[in-house]
Amino acid sequence: MTEKPDPLAVPFGTVFCDWMATARAEDGPLVYGGSPEPFGDLTISPAAHVLHYGSSIFEGLKAHRQPDGSVAIFRLDTHVARMVTSAALLRLPEIDPDILLQMIVDAVEANADEVPEPPGSLYIRPTFVGTGADIGAAAHPAPSALLFVVNSPVGDYFKGGIRPLTLQLETLTPRTVPQFGMVKCAANYAMALGSTMDAMAANEAIDQVLFATDGDITETGASNFFLADNERVVTRHLDESFLHGVTRDSVIQLARHHGYEIEERPIDPEELIDWSERGEAFLSGTAAGIAPVGTILYSGKALTIGSGQPGPNTMRLRQALTAIQTGTAPDPFNWRTTVQIRG
Repeated sequence: MTEKPDPLAVPFGTVFCDWMATARAEDGPLVYGGSPEPFGDLTISPAAHVLHYGSSIFEGLKAHRQPDGSVAIFRLDTHVARMVTSAALLRLPEIDPDILLQMIVDAVEANADEVPEPPGSLYIRPTFVGTGADIGAAAHPAPSALLFVVNSPVGDYFKGGIRPLTLQLETLTPRTVPQFGMVKCAANYAMALGSTMDAMAANEAIDQVLFATDGDITETGASNFFLADNERVVTRHLDESFLHGVTRDSVIQLARHHGYEIEERPIDPEELIDWSERGEAFLSGTAAGIAPVGTILYSGKALTIGSGQPGPNTMRLRQALTAIQTGTAPDPFNWRTTVQIRG
């Protein structure tokens, strides 16, 4: 293995492990060779469907080093199920969930020696793209596709570690392609990029844009959004307009387990004023985990959320989630999948 930078000291997702897994569907079902291969460049046609018509989906999940030195993948089955659904919605070839699950496990097992100790983790990126060489297929799905899984040892998603984030509220530009909001597809991230970059260029303190299209807060460009106080945890109810985050679901289950009342409902931007005086806000996502929000910029004003520092309920939930992921607490939800470490 070649020497690599410390993953906790470089930007998230810029260091890659030595092994990956690939499978192809060529006018038929996915075929996986059954073992990882060296990490390297992929070859596709310049006429590949993904390059012209956006047939690209992906997932993001993590594996964590456990106290006994083993490695466990967090919520593997749920991520596999979501990717299978995404492939169907984008009319990509069908993903066999057993094949995808095996590819993820194989890649993590092959790269197990690169999983950092907490607070680091191994980020897992399965990606599925249409490869059919047909530039006349704008109105047709890709008949062939490539599925691959790469791993990246990572530290904190946001620069500076656990700190109060600053969000810019955006009420005009949509976060997602409307009919595919719940799909983890490349186009949705391209949709959010311009608004996010423009906001950051105007104010370097901004970490993310919080989208509230038509006066209804949903998510940022990379995370779901929550409000919290000592009794309640509030987040937008699910529909097809935004991503059904796995970490979002984990937070809800975990908060309910700890006695919080859960409210899944619309969130009006004006409601932020009240919460800024008495409550907390945080983001959730695989990459970010649970990330506290300290300030929300809205209508030319800076709303300081609570004290402007990470709130006690936010940190309680973050610590509880991290403890399950890293194996320092029991796993009452059966979220961990332990993999074999190859000798």
